[in-house]
Amino acid sequence: MIEFYCKHKLHQKEMTEEYSKLADYADKRLSLCPWGEKKPACKNCPHHCYAPKKREKMREIMRWAGPRMIFYAPCATIRHLFNK
Repeated sequence: MIEFYCKHKLHQKEMTEEYSKLADYADKRLSLCPWGEKKPACKNCPHHCYAPKKREKMREIMRWAGPRMIFYAPCATIRHLFNK
């Protein structure tokens, strides 16, 4: 979703260093999640993986990218909806 946000919202050909670091941070934090594959959607999760500033940035990205994902990644969107 971060890459999608950068490409379509920010009109960047590649993710900037800021967004690449955010994606790496997200991967690292989610890999350490105690729920693993059974993790609920972030907004429904009792344990927040991200630091407050990064969580707010991810929320901004998700709010923009989420509704548009149905057109670009319909299978991933449906999986995400059932994960709520």
